[in-house]
Amino acid sequence: MASNEINHFQLEESEKKQVNLVLRTFRCLIADLCEQFNRGHPGYAVSSILHANLGSSAMGMAAIGVALWKYTMRYSHSNPNYFNRDRFVLSNGHRCLFQYTFLHLTGYSTITMDQLKSYHSGHTDSICPGHPEIEHDGIEVTTGPLGQGVANAVGFAMALKHLGTIYNRPGFPVVNNMTWCMIGDACLQEGVAMEAIQLAGCNKRERRRL
Repeated sequence: MASNEINHFQLEESEKKQVNLVLRTFRCLIADLCEQFNRGHPGYAVSSILHANLGSSAMGMAAIGVALWKYTMRYSHSNPNYFNRDRFVLSNGHRCLFQYTFLHLTGYSTITMDQLKSYHSGHTDSICPGHPEIEHDGIEVTTGPLGQGVANAVGFAMALKHLGTIYNRPGFPVVNNMTWCMIGDACLQEGVAMEAIQLAGCNKRERRRL
């Protein structure tokens, strides 16, 4: 269960304030964007249900996002395609406001405030559609069908470990990145996800986290 406050036992006082400011900013921004987008969405009957699900899920994952983008993942907003970056896969792609907003807050220049405001709109120049698309900086894979992202993440981990066996040398880990996959409970009800998890277990894919 997500807490309203991040665990502070290892943070300095100034950093506590900064982190909580990010959490409040993130949640308020998500609420504003969901309020602006008042149309239907496949799988939801009316926009009020949409708001309760898409917005609350993204807001509930706020502390997880701070833990990943601030303290855990290796990435560069100025060079988003550098090879040894960590990969983040959003398997429950309809929660994409979570990813878009953190890309904006961490400095990805293409995800501007105007782009966030174009979320799920009919604007032809929008790069914030209702599901993330690989063509844009910070998005590693297009997701939509539930569970697909789990298989994508396992594939990333397998491919990157294979490259590591080819190029890594003692003391020179050229390829040592991680793949992070955000999932929802419905992802785990899909065969593609369960089969991918079984494959990962059989092949001991240790550089992947769900």
